[in-house]
Amino acid sequence: MKEKTEQDLELVKKTLREAEQYAHACRVLNYDEETICPKKGMEEQGELTAFLENQAFVQKKNPAFLEAADRLYGERQELDPLDRVLAESLHRDRERTERITPEQDAAHRKVYNRAFVDWLSAKNRADYRIFEPSLKAVAKAQQEEISLCTRQFDTPYDSLLDLYERGMTERELDEIFGTCRERLLPLLERIRKSKKEIRKDFLSRTVTDEQQRRMADWLLDVMCFDRERGAITTTEHPFTDGLGRNDVRITTHYYPNSFLSSIFTVVHEGGHALFEMLQPQENWDHFVNQNKTMGMHESVSRFYENRIGRSPEFLSILYPKAKEIFPQVLSDVTQEEFYEAVNAVEPSLIRTEADEFTYTLHIIIRYEIEKQIVDGGADFDHLPELWNRKYQEYLGVTPDNDRVGILQDVHWASGFGYFPAYALGNLYNAMYYTRMQQDLDIGKEAASGNFSAINRWMQDHVFARADQLDAKTWIREITGRELTPKDFLDYLEEKYGRLYCLD
Repeated sequence: MKEKTEQDLELVKKTLREAEQYAHACRVLNYDEETICPKKGMEEQGELTAFLENQAFVQKKNPAFLEAADRLYGERQELDPLDRVLAESLHRDRERTERITPEQDAAHRKVYNRAFVDWLSAKNRADYRIFEPSLKAVAKAQQEEISLCTRQFDTPYDSLLDLYERGMTERELDEIFGTCRERLLPLLERIRKSKKEIRKDFLSRTVTDEQQRRMADWLLDVMCFDRERGAITTTEHPFTDGLGRNDVRITTHYYPNSFLSSIFTVVHEGGHALFEMLQPQENWDHFVNQNKTMGMHESVSRFYENRIGRSPEFLSILYPKAKEIFPQVLSDVTQEEFYEAVNAVEPSLIRTEADEFTYTLHIIIRYEIEKQIVDGGADFDHLPELWNRKYQEYLGVTPDNDRVGILQDVHWASGFGYFPAYALGNLYNAMYYTRMQQDLDIGKEAASGNFSAINRWMQDHVFARADQLDAKTWIREITGRELTPKDFLDYLEEKYGRLYCLD
């Protein structure tokens, strides 16, 4: 390697190391704001977070850093593979932020932090009007960022989508989601007409927070969650945050009359945590540890939540543990009744509580609405009505207030383009589940009470190169096939056809 290239690498990594100090502090503050920060302290804390995020942004505006990064991109073929990934990542960031001034960045971050506070207040009061001004401000900030990007995209939405799922386009999503609608909606109608009766009365029986904490601890032990590098607490809207190499935190929410909610939230967020915990150390050393796409991440969380967590094999060990921890709930419930209730299809209002089958339709609704917002064609005054119409059209249910309607998700407080990642995650994990079956008896491992073998396969095949590749290349490398919704849709048709005794 040329001496000048080595010097450029040293300068770039030194700057990134300094910027990471600010970014790490911001992640801690964000975690605090979404968990235990008192409501009246949120706005002030959000302003501090915005200031520190802006300082990290300023670090990367240093001319010497930008010049060194540019030279590395020009010499990228001479770099080792991970440094080449870093150079390409910095180039993408340069295209997106080159024309954004520190002042503009600071202003936008304040918009997003204000929007979070307003969203939380609006949700608590079930009043969209409280959030509407901030939602408009977020849309304006995002449109400004799109206009300042030096890289050209076919559509404004493609620009935002590239933030979360680089390489994916609106045109491709329209085709994928069109296929999902064509196969899911007729099948949903058949399920509705099925004479199969699934018992669900016990799902709303009362449980305590302490019982749910005990269950969460057991689940994380089964998943081999590293307690010395991870923690769990509660929040309004569950999430996972990788604060540092050895600090991954997950959250859940305890509902007294919905014990399944926390169970599958913990398994879902635990999946995110494993992805962070089990990525190679070298990714951190080369500053590429945040290169994985959101679709990759959601594929992993939903793999553990649905493909493993709702499988008959895993439920065969969850059932006796649930009877032990929740005796007042399951004393008169058989294992078969438990399995059927966990997997029952019931169109509902809340995305995070949706069954595995209808979940994708929740995502399609959000995708269709946020495209309108980004394209500038949204009628903000009547967005709740649009939301409600789409829920009636796709799922046959209508929200009776904004809390369970348009305000249920926090995502739009920080921008648009994330939601498709959830549905893409289902497609990815269906494909690599098919591949995993060639190497593992997945059902046996799921019923073993210890996910170490599953985790090793995921670490070797799914996690290892995620930070180095775009999602399409990554899934092709794992499975030897191009991205397709077929595996996922075939799986749903087979599983739910059997569950509901469909011909």
